[in-house]
Amino acid sequence: MSKIIKFGEEVKGYEIPVLNEREIRAAAGIFFVFAFTSVLLAVMKGNFVSLKYFIIIFLFDFIIRVFINPRFSPTLIIGRLIVIRQVPEYVGAAQKKFAWVIGLILALIMLALVVFVNSFSPITGLICLICLIFLFFESAFGICLGCLFYGWFYGKKARYCPGEVCEVHDRHEIQKSSWVHWVIILGFIAFIILSVYFFNDTFKEQPRDLFQIMGSASSK
Repeated sequence: MSKIIKFGEEVKGYEIPVLNEREIRAAAGIFFVFAFTSVLLAVMKGNFVSLKYFIIIFLFDFIIRVFINPRFSPTLIIGRLIVIRQVPEYVGAAQKKFAWVIGLILALIMLALVVFVNSFSPITGLICLICLIFLFFESAFGICLGCLFYGWFYGKKARYCPGEVCEVHDRHEIQKSSWVHWVIILGFIAFIILSVYFFNDTFKEQPRDLFQIMGSASSK
């Protein structure tokens, strides 16, 4: 039974149980797509059906992760198959469990408010936003925001973090930024603002069928 119900894997060279960050990121990406689509349908169309299904699936998956074993989580299994050719990147299991407990609590609140009470409010909107941000940072940047709270809550530093961010290292030359890079970023932001200012009215025009445009052009 201890081999079934446990959290983290014993890997040679690591002093504490660890998990594979690559499959976690893949699973987070899967959840992000589902969550973003569901929230978009709820906001734009007023259709909460997809969001309700997402809450139930998310909660079911996280219950397995936290209370049984991450190895049996359906989304982590799918993530494992997706990144099966990639070398594992091991991270400490303790901080991941703490982050997933946060996700589990948020999912339980959403289950009560959205599924059982069948309601929406600024509370549910804020929770959706938090979940989207957490999932996006995990999948896109490999940054576990929930794990950051682990050290604050327990008063000790997490071990084996993705990219070795828990350890103090001098930045490599390729990681360093100068004032030129900041100027480029500010220029890029200015470019976006100017693009919106000059082209917004033009971009609001509804697209036309390409073949109708070609037919109109050829008939002239």
